[in-house]
Amino acid sequence: MWLAYASLAAVCFGLRGILYQWTSRRPIERNLMLLGVYLSGAVVAAAAAVALGQSWSPAVWTGLVMGFFSFVSNASMYRGFAVGKASLVAVFTALTPIVVVAVSYVRWGEKLNGWQALSFAVIVAGIVLIRYSNELSWRGLRGVEWALLAMVTFGITDLASKQAMLWNADKWPTLFVMYATGAVLFCVLWFIGRARERAAGERSAAKLEAAVSAVRSKPARAEPPPRPPVWPVAKTLAWGAVVGISNISGMMFILPAFQLGVTGLVSAVVATNVLLVLLYARFALKERWTLKEMAGMACALAGVFGLRLLG
Repeated sequence: MWLAYASLAAVCFGLRGILYQWTSRRPIERNLMLLGVYLSGAVVAAAAAVALGQSWSPAVWTGLVMGFFSFVSNASMYRGFAVGKASLVAVFTALTPIVVVAVSYVRWGEKLNGWQALSFAVIVAGIVLIRYSNELSWRGLRGVEWALLAMVTFGITDLASKQAMLWNADKWPTLFVMYATGAVLFCVLWFIGRARERAAGERSAAKLEAAVSAVRSKPARAEPPPRPPVWPVAKTLAWGAVVGISNISGMMFILPAFQLGVTGLVSAVVATNVLLVLLYARFALKERWTLKEMAGMACALAGVFGLRLLG
């Protein structure tokens, strides 16, 4: 049964990745949109917890850890999609099982058998091929630093989710604490960003006013095309709430998967959500892959599937 839950979580998180990539190319305030994602998750989780009469035991506060690292991972993945190549960001974020298996071995004594160890070797080979493909230099790997940060913090979120289930925390109250924590953090970031924008605007206003007379005395030059207007607050929050449905749906399925299955294997199955993002990048974004890049992606995906099929 854990495999079904993990597979459904993979579909939901794959859809989330596609929506993040699409949104990252729009004139939208990132932190405000992600605030909408977490607000919708908190509302859904609170309503479900009350409707089902679930317990608010001390274990649900594990959601604070889940919320903090989910905040970092979602912000990092979104940033990676905004500045980097979608397919590469997707592949690197799919390597979360490396973190999960390593820590779960130390924390809970969960061991890999020979086939699982071989799968991880294949994953590492895929990373090396991607790094040294013909098209890629460190400049070509733009966005991957954000993807690596997302990989690690997604892994910590998975581990905290597993711990919450081991402590018998009810799912919906735990998810509420997680999403409320993330919402508060994104709200703080949004307010800080707005304050910085106002301060920068005030500084530039004085410079602009001083330069007006000099500009008038010179011949007019062609102005660059205006940037599209930033989405209004209400529209941004509403879209974030829509994207948030895919996010909390994935969490709704991943928690029972962690409760019933081996931590590393659940994480590996969920990591197959990269397939949806890769297909989207290839056919919707028309991204082209070199032979080495395709081989690296194939190795990484083969390793993830190996964990699923040979575990």
